[in-house]
Amino acid sequence: VTHSIPACIGSMTINSKQLDNESPVSIFAVNRCYGTVQDGTFFDGSGFAALVQEGYKVQSDVNITLEFRTTAAHGALLGVSSAKVDAIGLEIVHGKVLFHVNNGAGRVTATYEPRGTNSLCDGKWHKLQANKSKHRISLIIDGNSVHTDNPYIQSTSADTNNPIYVGGHPADVKQNCLTSKSSFHGCLRNLVLTKGQHTELFDFSRAFDLRGVFPHSCPGAEH
Repeated sequence: VTHSIPACIGSMTINSKQLDNESPVSIFAVNRCYGTVQDGTFFDGSGFAALVQEGYKVQSDVNITLEFRTTAAHGALLGVSSAKVDAIGLEIVHGKVLFHVNNGAGRVTATYEPRGTNSLCDGKWHKLQANKSKHRISLIIDGNSVHTDNPYIQSTSADTNNPIYVGGHPADVKQNCLTSKSSFHGCLRNLVLTKGQHTELFDFSRAFDLRGVFPHSCPGAEH
């Protein structure tokens, strides 16, 4: 077994002596246990999760679904970017959800803005679907759909072969389709990327780099 246990451990004794887990000599990727807990992955707002080290090819079509819960008005959700301009990005900016796509000719954005007093940053779960089909892009939040016109209809493929960064990204990694410098603070679950008939559910505990991200459990809903 090469990965850590997704659990809470307490009151450990060795040779009848209780270990002091309040002041460890060193600590890595260990958080405190939550009084109430939900399924999902907790992002503490300081880092990111890096998936698919060998590179993810967005190309012409991709459908992204995930659920998020946050009280922050800003935060990166997901980005895949080449070193050039081709990229996709999902982020929360001023309480709106933005889906950016650049197939090489220029960035196009679909924006979902909640109506009235409805907020996406209310600490409740919201379902997001972002779809890129050649030059067409759409965003569906909690069943509400937004489509946007793309003037670059000849450009259809985002030629990436790069990791998927979720919740933020390292400072030295270019993300051509993310504008927010804020890492996501909150919980994510059920991240699924679909290409044609191939559907992949991503397990954050299998990320090749995790910083400030705690798989498998989220603190209970904030009040």
